[in-house]
Amino acid sequence: MSVLNQFQLNGKVALVTGCKRGIGKAMAIALAEAGADIIGVSASLEKSGSAIEKAVQKTGRSFTAYTCNFSNREALQDFIEEVKKDFPVIDILVNNAGTIQRAPAIEHNNEIWDEVIAVNQTAPFILTREIGKEMVARGSGKIVFTASLLTFQGGITVPSYAASKGAIAQITKAFANEWAKSGVHVNAIAPGYISTDNTKALQKDNTRSEAILSRIPAERWGNPEDFSGPIVFLCSNASNYMHGSVLLVDGGWMAR
Repeated sequence: MSVLNQFQLNGKVALVTGCKRGIGKAMAIALAEAGADIIGVSASLEKSGSAIEKAVQKTGRSFTAYTCNFSNREALQDFIEEVKKDFPVIDILVNNAGTIQRAPAIEHNNEIWDEVIAVNQTAPFILTREIGKEMVARGSGKIVFTASLLTFQGGITVPSYAASKGAIAQITKAFANEWAKSGVHVNAIAPGYISTDNTKALQKDNTRSEAILSRIPAERWGNPEDFSGPIVFLCSNASNYMHGSVLLVDGGWMAR
């Protein structure tokens, strides 16, 4: 098999959470361009006619939409049961859905903490366990978590987000340690500072934005399309000897 053929995903089915916009949307489109049919889910995804659906269908692949409130454990379980019934075989799982709430630690109340941890940490763990056990039984599968620079750093005014993303690295490694021998690859991508809805507050803060840019060797904020190549790589045969890795896509931030 040629090296380029190793990146092909023809005949694969990929479930991408948080696919409506930003990084998740770019990932879903990239996987479709590589040949995968897409199952998309987010908290507010339209059943039909969404921008992501049109983009995926433009590649010639199919798109099936679901909605789920990932902070609600019961809703999450209902979604898992429904999607597993509709798609007995899911080859790829991309745990990208996430939320962030900003408040100084002294004002970071229990409600903020509980919601962020539920969406960013608990939901992807449960989804991976339930979808992944089918992969283990089949002896193949690719799972990718979306981590963060705050997987490695504490950040400012986002203690719940930092805690959840720190946990994502450990969850990635824990699953990889158990499932690598079964042919299931579990890895993560850690985005740097990316121009998305989640970072609007930082982009509008001239002082913070300038400080951020001054540390990025690439001298620019990232954009969602910067994740097209990395996600296809981690979901394809090209990454078949990678297990438990956290792949940085950060413009060089962590090297500074």
